[in-house]
Amino acid sequence: MGDDELELVQAIREQLRDLAEPSRAPAMQAYMKSAMPFLGVRVPVVRSAVHAVAREHPPADFDELVAAATVLWREAAVREERYAATALTGLPLALGRLELLPLHEEMIVTGAWWDHCDEVAHRVGRTLQAHPEQVAPLLRAWARDRDRWLRRCAIIGQLGLRERTDVALLTDVVDANLGDHEFFVRKAIGWALRDYGHTDPRWVRAFVTARHDALSPLSRREALKHLA
Repeated sequence: MGDDELELVQAIREQLRDLAEPSRAPAMQAYMKSAMPFLGVRVPVVRSAVHAVAREHPPADFDELVAAATVLWREAAVREERYAATALTGLPLALGRLELLPLHEEMIVTGAWWDHCDEVAHRVGRTLQAHPEQVAPLLRAWARDRDRWLRRCAIIGQLGLRERTDVALLTDVVDANLGDHEFFVRKAIGWALRDYGHTDPRWVRAFVTARHDALSPLSRREALKHLA
Protein backbone atom coordinates (compact mmCIF):
# COMPACT_ATOMS: atom_id res chain seq x y z
CA MET A 1 0.00 0.00 0.00
CA GLY A 2 1.35 3.41 -0.97
CA ASP A 3 1.80 6.38 1.32
CA ASP A 4 -1.42 8.08 0.15
CA GLU A 5 -3.60 5.02 0.73
CA LEU A 6 -1.93 4.48 4.09
CA GLU A 7 -2.61 8.08 5.09
CA LEU A 8 -6.30 7.75 4.18
CA VAL A 9 -6.68 4.44 6.00
CA GLN A 10 -4.91 5.69 9.12
CA ALA A 11 -6.93 8.90 9.15
CA ILE A 12 -10.19 6.94 8.96
CA ARG A 13 -9.12 4.57 11.72
CA GLU A 14 -8.11 7.48 13.95
CA GLN A 15 -11.36 9.31 13.30
CA LEU A 16 -13.43 6.23 14.12
CA ARG A 17 -11.62 5.78 17.41
CA ASP A 18 -12.12 9.46 18.25
CA LEU A 19 -15.85 8.96 17.68
CA ALA A 20 -16.08 5.73 19.67
CA GLU A 21 -18.82 5.38 22.27
CA PRO A 22 -17.73 2.31 24.25
CA SER A 23 -21.02 2.19 26.15
CA ARG A 24 -22.84 1.45 22.88
CA ALA A 25 -20.45 -1.22 21.67
CA PRO A 26 -21.70 -4.32 23.56
CA ALA A 27 -25.32 -3.81 22.51
CA MET A 28 -24.30 -3.18 18.89
CA GLN A 29 -22.19 -6.33 18.83
CA ALA A 30 -25.00 -8.38 20.36
CA TYR A 31 -27.60 -7.01 17.95
CA MET A 32 -25.47 -7.91 14.94
CA LYS A 33 -24.44 -11.25 16.46
CA SER A 34 -20.93 -10.20 15.49
CA ALA A 35 -17.73 -12.01 16.40
CA MET A 36 -15.89 -8.80 15.47
CA PRO A 37 -16.03 -6.14 18.19
CA PHE A 38 -17.52 -2.68 17.79
CA LEU A 39 -16.26 0.75 18.77
CA GLY A 40 -19.80 1.98 19.32
CA VAL A 41 -20.00 4.34 16.30
CA ARG A 42 -23.40 4.44 14.61
CA VAL A 43 -23.41 3.73 10.87
CA PRO A 44 -24.57 7.23 9.78
CA VAL A 45 -21.72 8.69 11.83
CA VAL A 46 -19.26 6.31 10.16
CA ARG A 47 -20.45 7.45 6.73
CA SER A 48 -20.14 11.12 7.65
CA ALA A 49 -16.68 10.55 9.07
CA VAL A 50 -15.48 8.76 5.95
CA HIS A 51 -16.73 11.57 3.70
CA ALA A 52 -15.06 14.17 5.91
CA VAL A 53 -11.74 12.33 6.00
CA ALA A 54 -11.86 11.74 2.22
CA ARG A 55 -12.23 15.49 1.71
CA GLU A 56 -9.14 16.11 3.83
CA HIS A 57 -7.15 13.22 2.34
CA PRO A 58 -8.67 12.73 -1.12
CA PRO A 59 -7.59 9.61 -2.98
CA ALA A 60 -5.56 10.55 -6.04
CA ASP A 61 -7.53 8.21 -8.29
CA PHE A 62 -9.91 5.29 -8.39
CA ASP A 63 -7.18 2.67 -7.84
CA GLU A 64 -6.04 4.42 -4.68
CA LEU A 65 -9.59 4.49 -3.33
CA VAL A 66 -10.06 0.77 -4.05
CA ALA A 67 -6.77 -0.06 -2.34
CA ALA A 68 -7.77 1.86 0.78
CA ALA A 69 -11.23 0.26 0.89
CA THR A 70 -9.72 -3.20 0.43
CA VAL A 71 -7.26 -2.72 3.28
CA LEU A 72 -9.94 -1.38 5.61
CA TRP A 73 -12.14 -4.36 4.82
CA ARG A 74 -9.57 -7.14 4.97
CA GLU A 75 -7.61 -5.83 7.96
CA ALA A 76 -10.58 -4.63 10.01
CA ALA A 77 -10.16 -5.03 13.75
CA VAL A 78 -13.61 -3.59 14.48
CA ARG A 79 -16.84 -3.75 12.50
CA GLU A 80 -16.93 0.00 11.92
CA GLU A 81 -13.80 -0.32 9.78
CA ARG A 82 -15.77 -2.56 7.45
CA TYR A 83 -18.60 -0.04 7.41
CA ALA A 84 -16.00 2.58 6.51
CA ALA A 85 -14.66 0.43 3.67
CA THR A 86 -18.17 0.16 2.22
CA ALA A 87 -18.67 3.90 2.65
CA LEU A 88 -15.53 4.56 0.59
CA THR A 89 -17.06 2.63 -2.30
CA GLY A 90 -19.96 5.07 -2.17
CA LEU A 91 -17.83 8.11 -2.94
CA PRO A 92 -18.54 9.76 -6.33
CA LEU A 93 -15.19 8.53 -7.65
CA ALA A 94 -16.34 4.91 -7.18
CA LEU A 95 -20.07 4.85 -7.87
CA GLY A 96 -21.13 2.73 -10.80
CA ARG A 97 -17.67 1.35 -11.55
CA LEU A 98 -17.63 -2.17 -12.97
CA GLU A 99 -14.12 -2.66 -11.61
CA LEU A 100 -15.53 -2.64 -8.07
CA LEU A 101 -17.74 -5.68 -8.58
CA PRO A 102 -15.10 -8.19 -7.36
CA LEU A 103 -14.68 -6.18 -4.14
CA HIS A 104 -18.45 -5.88 -3.74
CA GLU A 105 -18.73 -9.65 -4.08
CA GLU A 106 -15.94 -10.18 -1.55
CA MET A 107 -17.68 -7.88 0.92
CA ILE A 108 -20.98 -9.72 0.52
CA VAL A 109 -19.50 -13.20 0.87
CA THR A 110 -16.97 -12.56 3.63
CA GLY A 111 -19.22 -10.09 5.46
CA ALA A 112 -21.90 -12.79 5.49
CA TRP A 113 -24.58 -10.81 7.29
CA TRP A 114 -27.47 -8.56 6.35
CA ASP A 115 -25.87 -5.24 7.34
CA HIS A 116 -22.95 -5.69 4.94
CA CYS A 117 -25.03 -7.30 2.19
CA ASP A 118 -27.73 -4.64 2.20
CA GLU A 119 -25.28 -1.74 2.10
CA VAL A 120 -23.31 -3.26 -0.77
CA ALA A 121 -26.58 -3.92 -2.62
CA HIS A 122 -27.02 -0.16 -3.02
CA ARG A 123 -23.63 0.03 -4.75
CA VAL A 124 -24.48 -2.90 -6.99
CA GLY A 125 -27.73 -1.21 -7.94
CA ARG A 126 -25.87 1.91 -9.03
CA THR A 127 -23.54 -0.22 -11.12
CA LEU A 128 -26.52 -2.00 -12.68
CA GLN A 129 -27.92 1.36 -13.74
CA ALA A 130 -24.60 2.40 -15.27
CA HIS A 131 -23.86 -0.94 -16.95
CA PRO A 132 -27.06 -2.98 -17.32
CA GLU A 133 -25.76 -5.29 -20.04
CA GLN A 134 -22.85 -6.42 -17.88
CA VAL A 135 -24.46 -6.43 -14.43
CA ALA A 136 -27.89 -7.94 -15.13
CA PRO A 137 -26.40 -11.33 -16.16
CA LEU A 138 -24.21 -11.26 -13.04
CA LEU A 139 -27.23 -10.71 -10.79
CA ARG A 140 -29.04 -13.57 -12.50
CA ALA A 141 -26.01 -15.76 -11.70
CA TRP A 142 -25.89 -14.51 -8.11
CA ALA A 143 -29.58 -15.32 -7.73
CA ARG A 144 -28.67 -18.97 -8.27
CA ASP A 145 -25.46 -19.00 -6.26
CA ARG A 146 -24.97 -21.27 -3.25
CA ASP A 147 -24.18 -18.23 -1.11
CA ARG A 148 -27.39 -16.90 0.45
CA TRP A 149 -26.04 -13.35 0.70
CA LEU A 150 -25.29 -13.16 -3.02
CA ARG A 151 -28.83 -14.40 -3.61
CA ARG A 152 -30.21 -11.74 -1.28
CA CYS A 153 -28.16 -9.03 -2.99
CA ALA A 154 -29.44 -10.10 -6.41
CA ILE A 155 -33.02 -9.79 -5.16
CA ILE A 156 -32.72 -6.40 -3.43
CA GLY A 157 -30.22 -4.84 -5.84
CA GLN A 158 -32.92 -2.71 -7.49
CA LEU A 159 -34.47 -1.24 -4.34
CA GLY A 160 -35.41 2.37 -4.85
CA LEU A 161 -35.10 2.34 -8.63
CA ARG A 162 -38.85 2.85 -9.06
CA GLU A 163 -39.73 3.26 -12.75
CA ARG A 164 -36.15 2.41 -13.73
CA THR A 165 -36.58 -1.12 -12.36
CA ASP A 166 -35.73 -3.89 -14.81
CA VAL A 167 -38.92 -5.89 -14.27
CA ALA A 168 -37.70 -8.89 -16.24
CA LEU A 169 -34.62 -9.05 -14.02
CA LEU A 170 -36.71 -8.68 -10.87
CA THR A 171 -38.92 -11.51 -12.06
CA ASP A 172 -35.97 -13.78 -12.80
CA VAL A 173 -34.14 -13.27 -9.50
CA VAL A 174 -37.31 -13.77 -7.46
CA ASP A 175 -38.44 -16.82 -9.42
CA ALA A 176 -35.01 -18.38 -8.93
CA ASN A 177 -35.54 -18.23 -5.16
CA LEU A 178 -39.20 -19.09 -4.69
CA GLY A 179 -38.36 -22.39 -3.05
CA ASP A 180 -35.62 -21.02 -0.80
CA HIS A 181 -36.16 -21.68 2.91
CA GLU A 182 -33.66 -19.07 4.12
CA PHE A 183 -35.34 -16.36 6.18
CA PHE A 184 -33.13 -13.59 4.79
CA VAL A 185 -33.87 -14.62 1.22
CA ARG A 186 -37.62 -14.88 1.79
CA LYS A 187 -37.58 -11.49 3.52
CA ALA A 188 -35.64 -10.03 0.59
CA ILE A 189 -38.24 -11.28 -1.89
CA GLY A 190 -41.04 -9.60 0.01
CA TRP A 191 -39.02 -6.42 0.44
CA ALA A 192 -38.16 -6.18 -3.27
CA LEU A 193 -41.76 -6.74 -4.32
CA ARG A 194 -43.10 -4.29 -1.74
CA ASP A 195 -40.63 -1.66 -2.91
CA TYR A 196 -41.67 -2.05 -6.55
CA GLY A 197 -45.30 -1.99 -5.45
CA HIS A 198 -44.93 1.73 -4.83
CA THR A 199 -44.36 2.10 -8.58
CA ASP A 200 -46.63 -0.57 -10.06
CA PRO A 201 -48.98 -2.04 -7.45
CA ARG A 202 -51.08 -3.81 -10.09
CA TRP A 203 -48.03 -5.72 -11.36
CA VAL A 204 -47.03 -6.76 -7.83
CA ARG A 205 -50.54 -7.97 -6.97
CA ALA A 206 -50.66 -9.99 -10.19
CA PHE A 207 -47.20 -11.42 -9.56
CA VAL A 208 -48.08 -12.50 -6.03
CA THR A 209 -51.39 -13.99 -7.17
CA ALA A 210 -49.74 -15.97 -9.95
CA ARG A 211 -47.16 -17.40 -7.57
CA HIS A 212 -49.30 -17.59 -4.45
CA ASP A 213 -48.54 -21.21 -3.62
CA ALA A 214 -44.84 -20.94 -4.44
CA LEU A 215 -44.18 -17.77 -2.41
CA SER A 216 -43.61 -18.23 1.30
CA PRO A 217 -46.18 -16.62 3.64
CA LEU A 218 -43.44 -14.25 4.79
CA SER A 219 -42.72 -13.12 1.22
CA ARG A 220 -46.42 -12.68 0.43
CA ARG A 221 -47.07 -10.74 3.61
CA GLU A 222 -44.14 -8.40 3.04
CA ALA A 223 -44.96 -7.90 -0.64
CA LEU A 224 -48.57 -6.90 0.04
CA LYS A 225 -48.03 -5.00 3.28
CA HIS A 226 -49.05 -1.63 1.82
CA LEU A 227 -51.30 -2.93 -0.96
CA ALA A 228 -54.33 -4.04 1.03
